[in-house]
Amino acid sequence: MVGQQDKLEYNTLGVRTRFGRVWIPIGGELRTKILDEAHKSRYSIYPGTNKMYQDLRKEYWWPGMKHEVTKYVSKCLTCSQVKAEHQKPYGKIQQLDIPEWKWEHITMDFITKLPRTAKGHDTIWVIVDRLTKSAHFLPIRETFSSERLAEVFINEVVARHGMPLTIVSDRDTQFTSRFWKRFHEAMGTRLNISTAYHPQTDGQSERTIQTLEDMLRACIIDFGGSWDSHLPLAEFSYNNSYHTTIGMPPYEMLYGRRCRTPVCWGEIGQKELGSLEVIRETSEMFDQVKARMKAAQDRQKSYADKRRRPIEFDVGDRVMLKVSP
Repeated sequence: MVGQQDKLEYNTLGVRTRFGRVWIPIGGELRTKILDEAHKSRYSIYPGTNKMYQDLRKEYWWPGMKHEVTKYVSKCLTCSQVKAEHQKPYGKIQQLDIPEWKWEHITMDFITKLPRTAKGHDTIWVIVDRLTKSAHFLPIRETFSSERLAEVFINEVVARHGMPLTIVSDRDTQFTSRFWKRFHEAMGTRLNISTAYHPQTDGQSERTIQTLEDMLRACIIDFGGSWDSHLPLAEFSYNNSYHTTIGMPPYEMLYGRRCRTPVCWGEIGQKELGSLEVIRETSEMFDQVKARMKAAQDRQKSYADKRRRPIEFDVGDRVMLKVSP
C-alpha cells in the first residue's frame, strides 16, 4: 500500500511534488538541464557525486536520482582531467578540538607559484573557519610584505567575522616573521604553527586547497580567462555546497540558510522568524553540527588510521617529498 507521504501532490505554485520536493518527470530534457546546472555552471563548478546529490535532493526528486547523479559525474570529461591523484597517506590523524563558535578558530595556507594574471596575482590565500567550514579565497601576490598581508587580513576577515582566537598555519616565512607575531600579540590571537606539508595536523586547509585547485582547473577548461576572475564564484560555490562533516553547506551553518542559485529556485521570499525562535534554532543548529563533527572525526580516524602506515624518521634520514600538482 502506498503511504500518504508517497503520493504526488501539488504545491502553491501548481508544481507537482513528492516527499516535499519537486518531482521531475522522466520525459524531456528537464533532468539533464538540472544536472548540467548543478554540475557545470559557474555557481556549482563541478562538485563531486555526494555534494551534487546532497545539493539536489533538497529541492528535487525522481526515481534512481542518486544512481543517475553518480553516473553523470563519472562520465564528466572535465572532472577526469582536473581531479588530483591520491596516494596512501602516512602517519596517524592528529585531530584538533572542535571550536565553540564560528570564525574564532581558523586555519590558513597559501597556494603559490600560480600563473601571474593581468592584475598581478600569483598566489591565493586560503582561510577556513574550523567550525562552519566556510572559506575565503583571497588573490594576492607572493611578494606581499607582512604589513600588506595584515592589512588584507583585517579588511577581508576581521571586518566580516571579528578577530579570531587561534590561527593554525604552516611555517611559511610570512607567518614566522617578527611583524606577524607582533600583530597577533597586539590583537590577542594565538598563532599555532604546524609542520609544512603535514596534513595530519592541518588536513582541512590541505583538502580545501585541493578542492579549490580542481575547481579552478575546471573553470579554465570550460570558461577560459584567468584564474583570479573565477575566484569569487569559486568561493561562493564552495561555501554554498553540501559539506559532509557538518551535514549542510557552510553558508547554511554561517547564515542560517543556504544562498539561492538557479538550481535552488523552489523557495520564494524569506522565512520570517521571531527573535527568540532564531536564538533557539541557532543554538540547536550549533549543537547538532558539533555532534556531527565529533561523529565525523571519530569515523574518519577509525577508518583512516587502519589504512595508514606509521612513519618515523631519525635526524639525517633522506626522504622524498611528493606534493600534489
